Amino acid sequence: MNKNRAAGAAKTIAGRAKEVTGKAIGDKKMEMEGATTKAAGKMQNAVGGMQDVVKKAAKDQARRY
Repeated sequence: MNKNRAAGAAKTIAGRAKEVTGKAIGDKKMEMEGATTKAAGKMQNAVGGMQDVVKKAAKDQARRY
């Protein structure tokens, strides 16, 4: 697990909390900001996942030679 995956997971959780809070108090702006933060977190987590896959593939390739 790399830094992008950890940071992405944190953003996703924070965004979800903000989204739920906004929905609970009827604040559409806060709800949308939370949804945006949550989406950014998911994207960052996905980037981290791709980095992990590339790193593993490079390591496996290096072992072959």
